[in-house]
This record gives sequence, structure tokens and C-alpha cells, in this order.
Amino acid sequence: MRDKNNLDHPDFIAPDAIRARFSRAMSAMYREEVPQYGALLDLVADINARTLASQPALHARWAQAGELERLDVERHGAIRVGTPAELATLRRLFAVMGMEPVGYYDLSVAGVPVHSTAFRPVTDDALRANPFRVFTSLLRLELIADTELRERAAATLAQRRVFTARALELIVRSETDGGLSETDADIFVAEALETFRWHDTATVDAQTYLALQSAHRLVADVVCFRGPHINHLTPRTLDIDAAQSAMIAHGIDAKEVVEGPPRRACPILLRQTSFKALQEAVHFVGGEGGRSAGAHTARFGEIEQRGVALTRTGLALYDRLLAAVRDKDAAGSAAPDYDLRLAQVFRDFPDSHEALRTQGLAFYRYKPTAQMEAQPAALRAARAEADMEELLAMGWVQADPITYEDFLPVSAAGIFQSNLGGVEQRRYEGAAAQQAFESALGMPVHDQFALYETAQQRSVDSVRAALRGVPAAPTA
Repeated sequence: MRDKNNLDHPDFIAPDAIRARFSRAMSAMYREEVPQYGALLDLVADINARTLASQPALHARWAQAGELERLDVERHGAIRVGTPAELATLRRLFAVMGMEPVGYYDLSVAGVPVHSTAFRPVTDDALRANPFRVFTSLLRLELIADTELRERAAATLAQRRVFTARALELIVRSETDGGLSETDADIFVAEALETFRWHDTATVDAQTYLALQSAHRLVADVVCFRGPHINHLTPRTLDIDAAQSAMIAHGIDAKEVVEGPPRRACPILLRQTSFKALQEAVHFVGGEGGRSAGAHTARFGEIEQRGVALTRTGLALYDRLLAAVRDKDAAGSAAPDYDLRLAQVFRDFPDSHEALRTQGLAFYRYKPTAQMEAQPAALRAARAEADMEELLAMGWVQADPITYEDFLPVSAAGIFQSNLGGVEQRRYEGAAAQQAFESALGMPVHDQFALYETAQQRSVDSVRAALRGVPAAPTA
């Protein structure tokens, strides 16, 4: 299995295959570390199977769009790093697996002192092969008001090394040679996994931990341990409301509400819920025998349901409606009537694919139907410049929703806040700092809208090529 970057190296394995191996290895490790995550996987698999069985039209639509193959393997993870150097090396590590930074998310506006990006595949083919994503946050030490505490945190982070020497060596080899062999790829996956492994021994004493926790619980999670342990993994469900109810029915301590848009006939963007973070035994530096016992709360299990990607216009409408709900109550999604108010306000968001498409609110992938392909060549060619809506009405073209592959800052902050072991309501004065984030990253992040626009336009071009009877350009 090779890709366009290493066709001259027959012994190299494609980044898509390395990503798939890493995703499986990460899931197996997290299932062992957090057994309740395994229960979550079983629950989601059961709900997905029952949903597809009870909705034949949904099953057929997903099968036709090529979405079924990725459903069972789809995961996203989340990590938090402490320094620009760690972020820059993570970018290089994920690049070996064909994952690139997409989007900039400022979570400080929601009281979480980080800014983030999502490392993920960016091409249609790579997403179909394996859509594994890692939401990656960089701690903003400048938002810690206490100067002495900020300096202590920086000094602690400067002492740690979160990547193994072998992993760093293989990153350089991949960059230099243009890929990795089968053997090296297996070693790389095993070595890279060590960066994300949980360690129950802190790198600081209990007093330092508590001081950092008082600044923000997330600060303590990032600074006080040996590395950016994976704090959750997320399977994809077809019915997140059923998953939420099932967690409660199975005695799983679920988050009170689902983050994101309300339940809709045509799902949009991303809806997320989780079981609350577990309290885990840890050991701090100092005390009898050089260690003292304590506890830490950070790791949890999450479920997501993905809908169609929205255009800039669509996302602006979403943000405006969401703000209208949240601004009415300082408690935000924790308000007791939040779900009801959310559903009422979102009545103003069109809820049919035809409306979303024709009003320019969402992205779609167009492809020829059997009816079009059965038409005489001359008749097809005469329609080569026809509007897509006309071709849809004729039954010559079908429009499939383009899946939203990214994240929502308010939802991410809501999930983080509910799993930090306390209620964090503070706000930070710091504004978005994308330029500083990209400087730390070592490259600009991709504009997610540009990626969706390109995917949609590529599908339009493919339809027009089919009408003209000429070969379509290769998909990226």
C-alpha cells in the first residue's frame, strides 16, 4: 500500500496505513487503561447496528456514499501539550501518519487556558481510508496570572522529554527518505504510542500540583505529568441521544447534556457527550519513600455524532443562534432548561438538505447517477454547464452531505469543563492568538472552509467531466 509521496520506494508503507495502525493501537491502549471506554465502544456499536437495521434508507444512503466502511473504525482523540517545542514535534510526528493541522480554536474565551488545532487527514481518499483525528491543545502559560506560579510551571515543563529517542529518529528518517518501511512503521507506532501513555507518577510534589490546580485544573493536568497522556478517545455514533440514554441506563456517569446543535432531521456539524472523568490514584514527588499518594481527575470517554459541514454563512448562523441560547443564562449548557431553549431557538435553522444546499448553508458532494450515465453522449454533453440544481431535479445527479471533520470550540470547552473535576467559570482577557500558535506549530493551519469548498468543487468538476465524456481529474 503506497501513496503518491513514495511511489519510488516500493518498500514504504503509505501514511494512511500507518495512521490506521496507530489508531488501532491507541484504542487498544486506552481500552486497557480506561476499561469503561471498552463499555462505551460496545454500547456505540450496538446503537449503530440497531439504527442501521431500523432505518434502511439511512443504511442505503451511507453505503452509497462510502461512509459505512469508516464508521466502526472512526475515532478522535484529544491531548494537551505544554510547550511550543512539544507542539512542533507533534506536528512532525502526525505528518508521518498523513495528518495535518486544520483549524484554529481559541478556548480561552470559554475559560479554558489553551488554544488548539486538529491534526487529521485532509484529502477525500485519506479520510475514506481512516479519518482518525487528534484535537491538540497548547497550554497558554501567559494566562496564568501568578508570575511565580507561571515561572514554576515553565521550569517544570522544560525538564520533561515526551518523545522517545527512537520515535524522534524515525520521524527524521521519514522526513529524509520520504516514508517508512513496514518494519520501521511498526516500530514507529509502538514508540509514538509511548508519548500518549498514562503515567500515574507526577513530576511535582503535591503542593505544586495543588497550586497549579488552583490556577486551573487543566493547567495541573498538562504540567504535572510526564507527557500529554491521551485524555479521551471518541467513537462515532449514528444516534447520540440514544447513546446518552444508554449510558445512563447502564449506570455510566454521563455528562448532563449533549454539546452542540439540537437533534435534527438533518444533522449538522458535531454533537458530543461523554462519561465524566474518573478519579485516578497518583503519586507525587516527596513524602515517605520519596512519594506521596494523591488523586487526579482528567481522563474520560466521549461519543460524537457528525453531520454535514456548514459553509461560512451556515456557521455564522449556527454561532448566532447558539449565542442567543447561552447568553440568556450564565450557566450555559448547565442550565436546567438548556435543551428546551436550544431546540426552540434552532427552529430558525433550516432542517432539510434541499434548504441547506440551496441557501448555501452546507457543503455537498455531487456525483452522477445511473440515469445520467444511461443518457446518449450528445444529450449529456449539451448539459455540461447546467446548474447542479437543474441536474438534481432531472435525476442525473445526487448530492451527498460532506461530513464535518472538525470541531467546535464552545463544545470542546463544554466537554473539557465537565471533566475537570470541578466547575470552572473564569474568563480570560487573552484574545485569540493564531499567529503565535502557528509560530509554535511551525506552519499555518489549514482553513477548514477551503478544504470543504475544494471537495465540493472537485465533485462538481467531476460531474461536468462525466457529462462531457472526458476522464475526471484524479481525486486529491
